[in-house]
Amino acid sequence: MSDSPATRLQALFEGHRLTPTQRRIAHCMVRRAADAPFLSSVELAELAGVSQPSVTRFAVALGFDGYPALRRHLRDVAPAEAPEDAAANEYQQAVEAEIENLRHLAAVLADPAPVERAGRLLAASRPLPVLGLRAAASQAYGFSYFAAKVHPDVRLLDEGGSMLTDRLDAAVRAGATVLLCFALPRHPREVVDALAHAQDAGLTVVTVADSAFAPVAAHSDLLLPAAVGTGLAFDTACAPMLLGRALLEAMCDALPDAQARLEEFDVGAAERGLFVE
Repeated sequence: MSDSPATRLQALFEGHRLTPTQRRIAHCMVRRAADAPFLSSVELAELAGVSQPSVTRFAVALGFDGYPALRRHLRDVAPAEAPEDAAANEYQQAVEAEIENLRHLAAVLADPAPVERAGRLLAASRPLPVLGLRAAASQAYGFSYFAAKVHPDVRLLDEGGSMLTDRLDAAVRAGATVLLCFALPRHPREVVDALAHAQDAGLTVVTVADSAFAPVAAHSDLLLPAAVGTGLAFDTACAPMLLGRALLEAMCDALPDAQARLEEFDVGAAERGLFVE
């Protein structure tokens, strides 16, 4: 397991029951892991969009006397990182941040058990609904496109509105046991509501989210975190996409006829001249 600042912060926060406001602070600290030991409570509150007293209550919830004690602890356990290359432009910095997100994901995947468990759950669900709205719609579409080549019944849910609940209920009636959700910032309220409904309907919810402290965590039975990049005007999601592909691999491993289905597709594609290779 990597010993990066983000990993150490994740380990510190895990096992604590945090309020939504406190999860927001934790998420902010993970995203700014290298700077976290040096932020004042006022600076952290501004970055997280919360009040300064909320930062104090957050530190107390973690077992510290107050925020100064938490910051001293972070400085003791997290040595200063090497300064960023001042010559790097904003695009290079965004790429470097994504590389760090991928390194963190690689460290998390050192324990493959959660992804393997998720793969077995997805493989066993007939049908398999896959949810992703707004920023996460492309992640859900990409997963569904490839999953449909090996899974007999994949149902993409990439549009919200009143029909979303109807489509979830229809999947349950058809025999679905699992809902796979991709959830990325900014988190739409209707995604949270949809996951709550899915659990009430008896579905096991597997979620790929940007953080273990994302708003969807409360309604996820198995949450797999993969950080997004925040250095550009719009978030970048290389790590969530790669985690989705890892889930596809785990699902294929759990489907005994996956290889046969892929070979059948390749034969049909060649007969139709589907690709130009």
